[in-house]
Amino acid sequence: METAVLIALGLVVGLAIAALAIFVARSRQPADDPAAEQRIVELGARVQAMGELLARAQSQLQATVNDRLDAVTQHLGTSVQTAAKHTGDNLQKLNERLAVIDHAQKNIADLASQMTSLQSVLSNKQTRGVFGQGRMEAIIQDKLPKGSYEFQYTLKNGKRPDCVVMLPDKRPLVIDAKFPLESITALRDCKSEEEKRLAAQRVRQDVMKHVNDIAEKYLVPGETQDVALMFVPSESVYAELHDGFDDVVQRAYRAQVMMVSPTLLMLAIQVIQQIQKDAQMREAADQIRSEVGHMMKDVRLLGDRVRKLQTHFGQASDDMNSIQTSVGRIEKRAGRIEELEFDGDEAPSENIIPAPVRKLGAAE
Repeated sequence: METAVLIALGLVVGLAIAALAIFVARSRQPADDPAAEQRIVELGARVQAMGELLARAQSQLQATVNDRLDAVTQHLGTSVQTAAKHTGDNLQKLNERLAVIDHAQKNIADLASQMTSLQSVLSNKQTRGVFGQGRMEAIIQDKLPKGSYEFQYTLKNGKRPDCVVMLPDKRPLVIDAKFPLESITALRDCKSEEEKRLAAQRVRQDVMKHVNDIAEKYLVPGETQDVALMFVPSESVYAELHDGFDDVVQRAYRAQVMMVSPTLLMLAIQVIQQIQKDAQMREAADQIRSEVGHMMKDVRLLGDRVRKLQTHFGQASDDMNSIQTSVGRIEKRAGRIEELEFDGDEAPSENIIPAPVRKLGAAE
């Protein structure tokens, strides 16, 4: 719309300039020409009309421009407010994300310090043994009830394994938590192939020595289970043994020593827990069966006694009937006695003849 108004205004200005040029040209003609004067008058009227039209167009253009400026100003203000609001929201979200990043960075720093302390723990053989023992004890204490396991249990041969789990056949399952980790750590730190070969040989020797020690010390025929568990306190170490030392794992299986990671130990404990629960259910079922047998025996005795009591009740009922019959007869006889009339009770006293008095010695 603004473009059309500007074009119209340009046309009006052009016509006005053309009219002025014609007016100037005609004004140079002789003054005594009446036709020229008439044209000059008409031209003046036209110029005046075009001036009025130009004034109206200018007013309309000014009003349109003012309206457009007001709309643009309002839209710009709204846009600025919206942009400010969005900027504030984005800054708030950015602050929240920065807070989350700071918290995550703090957690990472804490984890790094924990990893450093864990590394210092694992570098010491004694503390590493305590660490593995603690993990094993935590898993067993969380899954099994008290009384179904015992730490530092003493076998008949005097050996004391780290833990035993009591099974229903009264033979404990031995769990050992002392794993040789130095050779695994040395293997991971190797750089050359020769160092890796020597470190792998050391791993095989250390692990098999520990397996043989468990088999010799803790597998007692008739006293313990035929299988013992060797607890590996690291999932990565357990996976590394199975990936790179399968021959060692197979030899341990043949020696009746099973390597278990923390996850496998939890699964084994769950299986043991189910076995113990089944044994308790069977024991309870046997006890219930025994109690039901005793209860059936008592029920039979109660039936015999009830039948004997019923016989006694029958005899008592017959005796009561006999007693009632006798009582009835006695009542009838008593009634008959009551119906008897004695005339002597109604005679006067003077008519009574006294009985003769017998004199002693007269009759004899």
